[in-house]
Amino acid sequence: MTNAFVINGGKPLKGEITPQGAKNEALQVISAVLLTDQQVTISNIPDIKDVNKLIELLGDMGVIVEKTAADTYSFTAKDIDQDFFQSETFKSKGGGLRGSIMIVGPLLARFGKASIPKPGGDKIGRRRLDTHFLGFEKLGAQFNYNPADGFFNVDASNLKGTYILLDEASVTGTANIVMAAVLAKGITTIYNAACEPYLQQLCKMLNRMGAKISGIGSNLLTIEGVTSLGGTEHRLLPDMIEIGSFIGLAAMTGSEITIKDVKYAELGMIPDVFKRLGIKLELRGDDIYIPAQAHYEIETFIDGSIMTIADAPWPGFTPDLLSIVLVVAIQAKGSVLIHQKMFESRLFFVDKLLDMGAQIILCDPHRATVIGLDKQVQLRGISMTSPDIRAGVSLLIAALSAQGKSTIYNIEQIERGYQHIDDRLKALGADITRI
Repeated sequence: MTNAFVINGGKPLKGEITPQGAKNEALQVISAVLLTDQQVTISNIPDIKDVNKLIELLGDMGVIVEKTAADTYSFTAKDIDQDFFQSETFKSKGGGLRGSIMIVGPLLARFGKASIPKPGGDKIGRRRLDTHFLGFEKLGAQFNYNPADGFFNVDASNLKGTYILLDEASVTGTANIVMAAVLAKGITTIYNAACEPYLQQLCKMLNRMGAKISGIGSNLLTIEGVTSLGGTEHRLLPDMIEIGSFIGLAAMTGSEITIKDVKYAELGMIPDVFKRLGIKLELRGDDIYIPAQAHYEIETFIDGSIMTIADAPWPGFTPDLLSIVLVVAIQAKGSVLIHQKMFESRLFFVDKLLDMGAQIILCDPHRATVIGLDKQVQLRGISMTSPDIRAGVSLLIAALSAQGKSTIYNIEQIERGYQHIDDRLKALGADITRI
């Protein structure tokens, strides 16, 4: 029996909510502990499945893991069991976790070899891993894929710095190559590098451990290899996807909500995109305050043409929030074209929104036009299943704004990315039960 959320919607919420630590940053910086035999302490770690699985995987490899507070762990990767990587346990645990790819770079750099099972994960179209492997090969790693046991085996006993032009600005690809390059001989230059705040955080952490990375925050990283790294302490940024989700939730449900400790300077254009939808928000200290709004009106472009919101690599608008923007636009005044450029099939959850009464035209797998209802018509509650993490939360927001009862199945998908989401929403006054 899978878990589900039952939501009685249509009520405004009120109060304060604190975003969890950033999931995507967590997967990178936790993998980076493998680069040193010294202790690394990381705080503000979200309590979610994807992250907990990675921490468990490190423990299985021989990393000494200590939980020192609810959101804080220390890791000491002194003795790593090299045989573990050929085991069935690693195959089943590593294969079921997208983030497991992130351990390859550090293992190559420190031990000169690694093997990983073919990874799995989200259903949002193909997520290619070529970028990671091409980067490792340019640094001098030799690959062979064994179809018999489904493992990629990599030999990297002699990594050398080089010039790498990435075929796409992949965040995890850049992170993995950076972690491999910090201990390679000589200088590595990565052009078309991803420059998300998560990646900047990883680079700053590596520099505190003794790495020499310059160009942080730009798409041209220069890494001067060092012989070893030491320990450090690191605190994760708040999760910008959660922050965006909560802004959308407040607008859609007409709620007065304060989002605490958002690290506003690291949010890029996220607040501006929600402002374009007509959502009022103000910065109070490092909190975002959203007043209760009966209406919000989508801006048009200066020439009067319809607003388009599209995703792009950072500092463009993150693809992870497009689903949220789409849902929030349902109750706006005006129309907007949502253009999902970076992943196919991420818009396929709109059928559920149509069942709830939304006015959306799905133009093709990448584009949807939302015709705002301006809160003249309330959505109606339905039963539905969540296809991926972000769509799941978008449907949750729709359900909280809808009249009547909604049931969302497959909430494991939501919980891969959002910790204790039902309890945190209840604290705002939401009527949500887990069954």
